[in-house]
Amino acid sequence: MKIAVPVTRFNQIDNHFGHCEFYKIFTVSEEKEIKNVETLKSEQGCGCKSNIAGVLAQMGVTVMLAGGIGNGAINVLNNAGIEVIRGCSGDSYEVVNQFANGLIMDSGISCQQHEGHEDGCSH
Repeated sequence: MKIAVPVTRFNQIDNHFGHCEFYKIFTVSEEKEIKNVETLKSEQGCGCKSNIAGVLAQMGVTVMLAGGIGNGAINVLNNAGIEVIRGCSGDSYEVVNQFANGLIMDSGISCQQHEGHEDGCSH
């Protein structure tokens, strides 16, 4: 499984998908271990208008673990075959491990008008 995470330069999940500096692409084995990590520089900007969903889909990404993300970006990612888990925060490696072990669930909260994020993962 390949999981994308919008991150800051310190590997923390960025609290706004469209403003992240990088995407970390984690390859997770069936044994729930991180086998590989790639870094993709972000173009930064509105996630629903960028081509990032297509790029990630071509890389084999099927899940996006995000902090704050708008419904437009969610729709674009979903249309590219990428499931979005909202409301994540903290160290990207730790969150990916938690997700792989079934400990992360979608918060159900989307960004409204690119403001007013809810932080913290739903466990």
